[in-house]
Amino acid sequence: MPEGHTLRRLAGLLDDAFAGRRLGVSSPQGRFAADAAVLDGAPLVGADAAGKHLFLEFADERIVHIHLGLIGRFDLAEGIAPPPVGEVRLRLVAADHSAYADLRGATRCDLVGPEKRAAVIASLGPDPLRADADPERAWRRISRSERTIGDLLMDQAVIAGVGNVYRAEVLFRHRMHPLRPGRTLRRGQFQAIWDDLVVLMTEGVRTGRIDTVRPEHTPEAMGREPRKDDHGGEVYVYRRTGQPCLICTKPVRTEALAGRNSFWCPGCQPVFRSRAHLQ
Repeated sequence: MPEGHTLRRLAGLLDDAFAGRRLGVSSPQGRFAADAAVLDGAPLVGADAAGKHLFLEFADERIVHIHLGLIGRFDLAEGIAPPPVGEVRLRLVAADHSAYADLRGATRCDLVGPEKRAAVIASLGPDPLRADADPERAWRRISRSERTIGDLLMDQAVIAGVGNVYRAEVLFRHRMHPLRPGRTLRRGQFQAIWDDLVVLMTEGVRTGRIDTVRPEHTPEAMGREPRKDDHGGEVYVYRRTGQPCLICTKPVRTEALAGRNSFWCPGCQPVFRSRAHLQ
C-alpha cells in the first residue's frame, strides 16, 4: 500500500498540473460516472493529502475523496489522453489537453463535502507531512498503550501516513525492537522517532522513493551494490530477511506483526527488558 509520502507527492503533482484549471472529468469504467458528470467542466481548486487519503477539491466545495488501497494507482501524464486502457475509475483531462490523469484500482473514490473531509481527517492521527500536525496527540496514545510500538506506528488513528517500510526503518534507526510496548517509551524517544519521520517522509516526497540509510551506509560509502527491489530506495532492514545487517552483520529477521511482515535486526534492536524485569 502506498505510504503517506506517495499521496503527498501525488497531491503536489496534481496541484501543479490542474489547480485553477477547468477539467474534463469522466469515469470510463462507469463506477463514478454520475458524480463525474456533476464535476465535468468544473475548475480544480486544489489537491491535498492526509495520511493515505487524497482529496481533490473542485469549485463549490465538491471534493473527491480517494484511497488507493493496496493496488490503486493514479497516473499523471502530459499530452493528449489516449483511449482508456483497463478499469479507469476516474479520468481528469486539462481543458487544453496538455495533461491527463487516470485512477485505477482504488478502494475509495467518492464525491463528498467539507464535513465528510473534516471527519476523515479528524479520524486520523497526526500526519508528519502536514504543517498542522500535533505530535502530542500521538504521544498520548502511545504512552498509555500496552500495544507494541510496531503495531502502533501502523495504526492510522495514531500516526497517519506511516506504512510498513517507514515503520521498519524508523525503528531500526532508533535501535528499538518492534515488540516493545508503547507505554515503555520515554518522551524523548518518541520525539526523536517523530522528528525522524518528518525528515524521512519529507525527503520521500521530494524524491518519490524511500531512502533511510545514513550517508555512511550508502552503497558508495560502503562499497556495496545498490539495493535491487521493486520498491526502490536504500534501506536497513525492510525486505532484507536473512541478509546481513549493514551495521552489525547479523541476519535481518522478520515475522508477522499487525497483519504485515515486520523486519528488524536482532543485534541492533535487542528485545526490550523493563527495569522491573531485570531486578
